[in-house]
Amino acid sequence: MLAPENILEIFLQPGDFYWGDQNTRIRTILGSCIAICMWHPVLKEGGMCHFMLPSRGRKLLPGEKLQGKYADEAWEMFLNEMKKNKTKPTDYIVKIFGGASMFAAEKYDKEFTSRPSIGEKNIEVVRKLIKAYNLKVTSENLGGTKSRQIHFDIWSGNVWLKSQWAKENE
Repeated sequence: MLAPENILEIFLQPGDFYWGDQNTRIRTILGSCIAICMWHPVLKEGGMCHFMLPSRGRKLLPGEKLQGKYADEAWEMFLNEMKKNKTKPTDYIVKIFGGASMFAAEKYDKEFTSRPSIGEKNIEVVRKLIKAYNLKVTSENLGGTKSRQIHFDIWSGNVWLKSQWAKENE
């Protein structure tokens, strides 16, 4: 599918969320964070989140807004967009990326070996969301110890990945 003539390029920082139409490309760089890309093949719209942690660990206080840095709240942002479109989660194609063990202590310190890394915790929570909402995941690239760059072209639903995989001995 050809790219639109005028592309809106969005770069997500950690904790950001964006929903766009068929003229949008969303990009981000991931370490232990997770990006969920959701695309509606008929409406040619969708979005991406870049969450950092599974949860805030408490309910929102009155007046507090959802924050995309938490998986559960980023998911609520997706649900809000779906509600506006009168669609449901199973109408979307889903692709997930990230969850690397990025920190030296997580990779090498014996004290941390029995505890899951931040990346592993994020992978666990995204897998729970997938199961709970019966999501159609068509592509995933999770775990490892290196960063990833991703580009999500909403006009086609394609996600382009560039990763820096760790060598076996690292």
